[in-house]
Amino acid sequence: MNPTDTATETGTGPDTDGPRRVAVVTGGSRGIGRAVAERLAREGLTVAVNYARDSASARETVRTITEAGGRAIAIQADVADEHAVNAAFDRVHEEFGGVDVVVHCAGRLALSPIADLDLSVLDAMHRTNIRGTFVVAQQAARRLRAGGSFVAFSTSVVATQFPAYGAYAASKGAVEAMTLILARELRGRDVTVNTVAPGPTATDMFLDGKTEEQIETLAKAPALERLGTPDDIAHVVAFLTSPEGHWVNGQILRANGGMA
Repeated sequence: MNPTDTATETGTGPDTDGPRRVAVVTGGSRGIGRAVAERLAREGLTVAVNYARDSASARETVRTITEAGGRAIAIQADVADEHAVNAAFDRVHEEFGGVDVVVHCAGRLALSPIADLDLSVLDAMHRTNIRGTFVVAQQAARRLRAGGSFVAFSTSVVATQFPAYGAYAASKGAVEAMTLILARELRGRDVTVNTVAPGPTATDMFLDGKTEEQIETLAKAPALERLGTPDDIAHVVAFLTSPEGHWVNGQILRANGGMA
């Protein structure tokens, strides 16, 4: 990553007792990632908002955080590019002294029957969802301080197995497979590793390309009979990355309102 490929708006926020904890949130410019970044900032963390292409949305996320008294910075990096991700984490370390929380929200979704999916689409999705998760997990494993947390993202479709989600569910199944392994590899570090698997959640990525009928059907699937919101998921992440949630480790948490 070229050092000039970064957005650098920051805010100092109110004085706090002791140093702030520091979080890196990938895919933090929109949807669940933005909700997570804003929630962690409200919890008092300094947040590095990672984005791939949409610098305007990343800057808006940072602006929302700083105007509320928080501290944030936006950093561009393709999560599947290990050199760019390493440079992004280097910058966070240089500016804030270390990393305590990594939340990997960046992802890609493509829906198609398995028989019809263009393999180039499969490759692009798996590059982001599998390789990207692995690259970010490597940095988390190398850099998280004691008491820290890594949270990855899967999908409840791994369990519900809806038609047309085959390639996407396969990519997220790989994320789930990594979770307990990484938690065990970090034994003795006082670092937790968990994966959140949302159900149908009202984000642009989820809603794109779906008919009103499809959306209504999916909204009725959970026992709570509604779509989740990005804030619903951000609450879960805030717990998992808090001291109160630190006993939860190596788990897949299906935050889906009561689906399979």
